[in-house]
Amino acid sequence: MAKRKGVKIRIATLFSGIGAVEEALKQLSLPHEIVFACDNGGRHLGVTYKEIIAKTKQLTSAEREQYVNSLYVATEKENMVKKSYFANHEITDDRWHEDIRFLDGKKYKGTIDLLVGGSPCQSFSTYGKKRGLEDTRGTLFYDYARLVKEIKPKVFIYENVKGILCHDKGKTWKVMEKVFDDLQYNIFWKVMDARHYGLPQSRRRIFVVGIHKSLRVSRFTFPEVIPLTTKSTDLLEKRIPIEYYLPEKGFKWTTEVHRNKNKARINRDIIGCQTAVQQFNWSGDFRLEEPEDRHFECSKVFVGEYKGFKAVVRKLMPVECLRLMGFLDFRVVVDDKTAYQQSGNSIAVPVLKQLITAIYKQVDSFKEP
Repeated sequence: MAKRKGVKIRIATLFSGIGAVEEALKQLSLPHEIVFACDNGGRHLGVTYKEIIAKTKQLTSAEREQYVNSLYVATEKENMVKKSYFANHEITDDRWHEDIRFLDGKKYKGTIDLLVGGSPCQSFSTYGKKRGLEDTRGTLFYDYARLVKEIKPKVFIYENVKGILCHDKGKTWKVMEKVFDDLQYNIFWKVMDARHYGLPQSRRRIFVVGIHKSLRVSRFTFPEVIPLTTKSTDLLEKRIPIEYYLPEKGFKWTTEVHRNKNKARINRDIIGCQTAVQQFNWSGDFRLEEPEDRHFECSKVFVGEYKGFKAVVRKLMPVECLRLMGFLDFRVVVDDKTAYQQSGNSIAVPVLKQLITAIYKQVDSFKEP
């Protein structure tokens, strides 16, 4: 995509994670400015929203947010999402918000070209309890909608699991559609699978694109499917540290379907959907390899038999999981377990690249200052 001389796309993200849209813009070589990002890193305050509002009802929105930030500090738990985000993207502390519920969008009104985010998916996912909008995490969707209404970005992208379409026999999605329709945006949505946009991962997600009605874009065409030319093995490391290879219990769990009940997958060219619970509880994708001398020499590594051949099984490294989400040269500054979670919670970067390209081509305001 050609660069716009002297023009930067002003972006903001909610439930920012490790910055998938920021990574997509980098890879597209599109000049951009991060106006703000927001993510609490999954930390819990131990106090309810109503209690905070009751205690801070005399404060301004800025003072309330400052008070909430102090509560997060008091937990003595570091925001690991923020740590990863700051290590990889150009942003300062004054542009980072901890909690979407207490973010005042009105101060950003008219300053954002593209707002991106997807409220936590556990409320709708097959991996969660599927409580939907009644779940505390599900209600964060309303905060996303509130901020769209307050900020009035030119375009927004909302992403979530495909399960919201059929949750509660479709009633949940009807409610969400009504909320979107009330925002004064032309709304377009589609289920997009990452493997159809250049990534060897089967990851089906719903993407909602909202284009402000003042821009007079009544039609939007989602990007065409791209033939997949890479396999998962193309994105893997050549030399793997010994600690990533599994002991006997892990070997048997991941290679025997009757044990793992399809929660573990071996040597797939197109991997299954990455999730936050991958690898550390032996779920997700694994690699089965021919053993080397060093595997026989290490007592922690199990050399077993698979279909008549000697073999070892290993976890994917965090850098490999990130690559399989489309992140290139991403700096990993957190422990492995956290890195796996952050990767599995992210949005597939190649899908966003194609979606942003489609928006750039079809929304004129992204081409002019």
